[in-house]
Amino acid sequence: MEFSSKLLEKAVNEMAQLPGIGKRTALRLVLHLLKQPKERTNFLAQALTTMRDEVKFCESCHNISDVEICEICSNNKRNHAVICVVEDIRDVMAIENTGQFRGIYHVLGGKISPIDGVGPSQLNINSLVNKVKLGNVTEIIFALSSTMEGDTTNFYIYKQIQDCDVITSTIARGISVGDELEYADEVTLGRSILQRVPFEKSLKNN
Repeated sequence: MEFSSKLLEKAVNEMAQLPGIGKRTALRLVLHLLKQPKERTNFLAQALTTMRDEVKFCESCHNISDVEICEICSNNKRNHAVICVVEDIRDVMAIENTGQFRGIYHVLGGKISPIDGVGPSQLNINSLVNKVKLGNVTEIIFALSSTMEGDTTNFYIYKQIQDCDVITSTIARGISVGDELEYADEVTLGRSILQRVPFEKSLKNN
């Protein structure tokens, strides 16, 4: 792809670093920005800069937040004894959109995947185990995607807390094997939360 401007080329190359954005799409987006009033481009640049500089991760659940403790964790109307374990913020958003869950979350930040060099120590697992060991949690709901990596992560956490007095469950398999939660429709995901099954039962079915 030939560029008539080095500035344009640099902007396109940076935009193309975003997931799912190829060079042609990046070029289309950059040219669109060039056609907009300068103020709009500045607003976008400022919003991205402010987000990157000021966004925080909740000290309790590791969800993205504007403050130290996110709105979900600080909400006294939520059931803090029930924790839904998810991979990342997109899963929190997907489950929240169903309106069917009133507990709190714990964001792992990924899944155990030896082939990708991701081990338990690189995820937010220890903080979850510590929460359970404090004795204030009654149920852990595993809501990771139904992939080999997701099942491996579920089992690893289960082994860490199986001696604790806590119920472990997993979302019902209304979500197809291999599917990511963020792509599930709200009705199916909501039913999967409500119709969750004991984790031990899911082990017997595998």
